[in-house]
Amino acid sequence: MNLIFTTLRGTRTQCVWFLFFSLIYTRPAGAQFVKGADVGWLSQMEATGYNFYDSTGTQKNCLQILKDKGINTLRLRVWVNPSNDRINGHCSKKEVAVMALRAKAMGMRLMIDFHYSDSWADPAKQTKPAAWADHSFPQLLNDVYDHTYSVLDTLKQLGVTPDWAQIGNEIISGMLWPDGKVPNWAQLAQLLNKGYDAVKAVDSSILSIIHIDQGNDNGRSRWFFDSIRSQNVRFDVIGLSYYPYWLGTDYTLTIEDLGNNLVDMVIRYGKPVMVVETGGDHTKAENTYDMLVAVLNKVKAVPGNKGLGVIYWEPQGEKSWSGYQLSCWGPDKRPTAALNAFSNAPAGIKEPGKSSGFRIYPNPAPGGVINLELTRPAGEASLKIYDLTGRMRREIKLTEQYYSSLHTGLLPGLYLVNIESDDKTIQGNLLSILD
Repeated sequence: MNLIFTTLRGTRTQCVWFLFFSLIYTRPAGAQFVKGADVGWLSQMEATGYNFYDSTGTQKNCLQILKDKGINTLRLRVWVNPSNDRINGHCSKKEVAVMALRAKAMGMRLMIDFHYSDSWADPAKQTKPAAWADHSFPQLLNDVYDHTYSVLDTLKQLGVTPDWAQIGNEIISGMLWPDGKVPNWAQLAQLLNKGYDAVKAVDSSILSIIHIDQGNDNGRSRWFFDSIRSQNVRFDVIGLSYYPYWLGTDYTLTIEDLGNNLVDMVIRYGKPVMVVETGGDHTKAENTYDMLVAVLNKVKAVPGNKGLGVIYWEPQGEKSWSGYQLSCWGPDKRPTAALNAFSNAPAGIKEPGKSSGFRIYPNPAPGGVINLELTRPAGEASLKIYDLTGRMRREIKLTEQYYSSLHTGLLPGLYLVNIESDDKTIQGNLLSILD
C-alpha cells in the first residue's frame, strides 16, 4: 500500500489514504443487494400525527428519508383480520396494498410477510385467525392458499407484484397451531406447500421465503431445514432473523456464527439466504451501526452472490410512539447514526486509526452528518477539519465533555480532523464525506 504524505499548514505531516480507500473497499457491480426496512407501523405513525425529520432536522416523508439512507426494499407484514390497535393491529390486505403502492412510487422493491394470524406470529405464538379457528385441516389448507393468493393477486393487479413472499413468520415452532405445530412436520409441510403453490399461481417470479429466528444458531437452523426438507417442502430462499439484543450478548460474540451459518445454509440446502430481520438498541447507535455493518458484510461475503440482503425491522418505530427499544430513530424524531450503515458507502469502512482523544462516526459520513464523541485536552481547545490542501474548512470550540450530531456542511471528499489546544494537537483522523 502506498502512502502519500502531505504537509499541512507548513508544520504538520499527515497520511492521506487515497489508495487504501479506493482499492480495498470497492465491490464489483452486480445484482442489487437488498437493504431493507420493515415498516408495518409507518401508516399508523403517520395517522396519529407523528412527523419525521432527516438528519439535518428537515421534515420529510419517512420513505424518502429511508431511501436517502440507502434503503431500497420494504418488507410489509400482513394479518388476516387485524384489530384497530395502533401497535398490535392494522396491516390488513388493504393497508398493505396502499403502502405497497407507495413503495413502488419510491422505486423500492417489495417483500410481503404472511403471519397467517390476526396479530403477531413468532416462535412463542402462532395463533390461528379467529375466522379459521374451527376449520378442519383440509379447510385450513384452503385458507392458506386463498389468503396468500388474494393478497398477492391484489398487489399484482395494482401493478406492484412483490419480489418475495414469506410463508409464515419465524416458524421455528411451526405455524397455525395446533395443526401445524412442530413436531407435526407432515402437516406443517402441507401448509407451507399450499402457501408456495399460491405464490407461484399468482406469479412464478415471486420468490418464496421460509423464515426462522436466531440466524446465528447453526444447529437450530439445520434441525429445522433438515426436517422440512425430509417432507419435500418447496421454497426458494432461506430467511433468518438476527437480534443480538434478544440473545442477551454483544454482536461481536455471535457475528462469526451468523456468517458461518449463512454459508452453511447455502451449501447444505442450495438456497440463497437473507437476513430478513435485524435491529439494535436505539440508545447505542454506534454499536448498532457497527453491528449492521458487520451483518451486511457477512451477507455480502456469502459465496456466489447467494447472500441477498439485510432488512431492519421497524427502523422508524421510535420508542416514544411504539415502546420498541430496537428502532434506529431518536427522540428528536430523526434517524440515529445507526441507519447510515445502509448508505451507499461500501460497508465496513472505519477510521484508518482512532486517536485516543476522540471518535467520529459513521465514517464515511453520508451527507456530511457525523457524530462526535470526545473528552477535550486541557486549556482552550477546538476541533478543526482541514481539506487535503491544508486549508481549514470547519472549526468547533469544545466544551469539557462533547457528544453531538453535527452537519459539517462540507462537500463530498476526504478531510483531516484534529483536536488542537494550547498545549497539544491530536492528529490523524481521516474523514470521508459522501453525497
